[in-house]
Amino acid sequence: MTTAGQDLTEQASALLSLDRVDEAKALLAKRLAQDPEDVQAWAKLARCHLRVKEYDKVIEATGAALAIDPEYVDALIVRTYGMRRTTRPDESLAAAQDAVRIAPHMWQSYVALSEALGAWQPRWPEALQAAQEAVRLGPEETGAYYALWKAALLNGRSDLVELGVRETLRIDPTDAWALREHADRQAAAPGVKPKQRAEVYASALAADPGSAGLRLGLDRAVFQMLRGTRWLAVLSLLVAGAAINLFPSDGDAPDLPLPLGRRLYVLALIGVVWAFGAWRRYRKLRAGVQLSVRSLVRRMFWARLVLVQAVLGTLCAVAIAAVPWTDRGVPQVIFWVGLAPTLLTIWFDRPRTR
Repeated sequence: MTTAGQDLTEQASALLSLDRVDEAKALLAKRLAQDPEDVQAWAKLARCHLRVKEYDKVIEATGAALAIDPEYVDALIVRTYGMRRTTRPDESLAAAQDAVRIAPHMWQSYVALSEALGAWQPRWPEALQAAQEAVRLGPEETGAYYALWKAALLNGRSDLVELGVRETLRIDPTDAWALREHADRQAAAPGVKPKQRAEVYASALAADPGSAGLRLGLDRAVFQMLRGTRWLAVLSLLVAGAAINLFPSDGDAPDLPLPLGRRLYVLALIGVVWAFGAWRRYRKLRAGVQLSVRSLVRRMFWARLVLVQAVLGTLCAVAIAAVPWTDRGVPQVIFWVGLAPTLLTIWFDRPRTR
């Protein structure tokens, strides 16, 4: 390969590492126009196609590379994934086995073998063994631990699943799949509340801001937090209703209107409910979660509806407590106006938290 050809291929590799796949393809096409026998360029082109899930083109490019050099390991490794994704497990396994035979010292060969063996359920234990060998050969390679994680999932080895995630984050604290997996596991732990889940996803997003999966997890946790504010409105309504005994038994109702002192006391209780239930909690959230709350309210209709209902319910409670009513008829109507729609939508929007 000429120096100029090497430069083009190296530039393409650098562009691919930055996810600038189209630019990398263009450089490799230019290189292959200059020298159609450049096996390295064909293999790099196959990797470009693999990155954007063009699996048929992966097979074409690796076929061209292997026609030039049947034992070019990188082409065999990439071909394994192309064949695996096009449901050609026999050919995928054959390519991976050839890679291991030619380069038994390369951890990438065993990762490819583990991937190929994963297509055969009876051979899942072998897939795990191949992944463990990849980790042995590449103890500081995140790709080896990703293979271990996948194979451990197939085999139900939760200890090795956790090991794969933990070691990946040790090597690269910004690794996207490991951050998402770690956050999902923390968020799904028993007893974890929406606020804690939001904090977990916000921490992971700070390391990987572009992750759609982490963003979705944070949005769900924030929406669950917002849903909780409606229960504060319900509690406020119950406090106000109890203060004037909206639905009294015979001879069990206080005289109306309530004294000013008692009405002020009820308003203070409603303030305490909101101060400890929402404002104090919101002020203690990390900045990333606070920003997510505002963002979700702007983007999601149901989040806005939740806040509107919380405000409406609380205003109804304040109206019941603050006004010196002389009859219970109007405050009873106000009570149901605040309570009934809120309880109905608490039930109706539950699926949106899953």
